[in-house]
Amino acid sequence: MAKGKIVQIIGTVIDVEFPPDELPKTFNALEVNTGKDKLILEVQADIGNNWVRCLSLAPTEGLARGTEVVDTGLPITVPVGRGCLGRLFDVTGKAIDNVGAVKATANWSIHRSPPSFIEQETTPQLLETGLKVIDLVAPFSKGGKVGAYGGAGVGKTVVIQELIR
Repeated sequence: MAKGKIVQIIGTVIDVEFPPDELPKTFNALEVNTGKDKLILEVQADIGNNWVRCLSLAPTEGLARGTEVVDTGLPITVPVGRGCLGRLFDVTGKAIDNVGAVKATANWSIHRSPPSFIEQETTPQLLETGLKVIDLVAPFSKGGKVGAYGGAGVGKTVVIQELIR
């Protein structure tokens, strides 16, 4: 596990210097120990002079130049499977709903390749929302585009947010 040092902080963009033979790969996750929690950075580019440009996935207040950064050697992964349904996660795949441990079947990289055409479902399917009015009167198709319209204050935003959740 390569160790580097922060050399520049510009908002959520952070430049990190590593030893010459230990530069992390693009999309690798880097960890910074901030004292109370670990901040995750994602390598976006090699910008020369043994520096990599990273994107912070959380606020960067309190970080300073010279802080040690550790390359995990792996990309950011998130849990997948039935155990994730109805749960809330942060951007790094950590559960934030205080329900307990996630019973996921696997963890997948957020930068994995898309499924091949053979693996994709080609028949149209309906998205069951659980709302009788929508499911019976105007059903939504899975993977399709849907528009909800109506006057101000009728609950369009609430319905869509609940469907996303």
